[in-house]
Amino acid sequence: MVKKNSSDIVNWEAEEYLQRSKGKGWYIGFVVVVLGLVALSIVLKWWTFTALVALSSVALLIYAVRSPRKLHYSLSDKGLHEGSKVYNYEDYKSFGVMQEGDKYAIILTPRKRFSPRVTVYFPQESGEEIVDAFGMRLPMEEVKLDFLDKIVRMLRI
Repeated sequence: MVKKNSSDIVNWEAEEYLQRSKGKGWYIGFVVVVLGLVALSIVLKWWTFTALVALSSVALLIYAVRSPRKLHYSLSDKGLHEGSKVYNYEDYKSFGVMQEGDKYAIILTPRKRFSPRVTVYFPQESGEEIVDAFGMRLPMEEVKLDFLDKIVRMLRI
């Protein structure tokens, strides 16, 4: 859904991330790995690691079953607005477009070395308008998945 306001170049709504399907096998594998790590840490008497595994697994499980929120995005002369958060154009050196299945995303590459990339999904029907708006402000580069992105996709998180 694309709407225009006087101060915005383009507006749309999209889910904050892609929810990948997970079957029973994924959950069984998750439990097996967690129990294996807990057992190993108990045998080795790594109590802090035991607590870390327990807390991390609960957080990952909550994240895995939680449905993505629908967020409102807009582009202005200042930058990308995600709800009340603003990503200024000058903080990013380039952008790229990535397709996963039937979903499309803009990936913003930060200028700072250790800053994370920003991924914003958008509806296909408004893609040309969104990509053109970014293209007027940032150079477009090919986006490649880094090691962590490949692991996240493989684990279907």
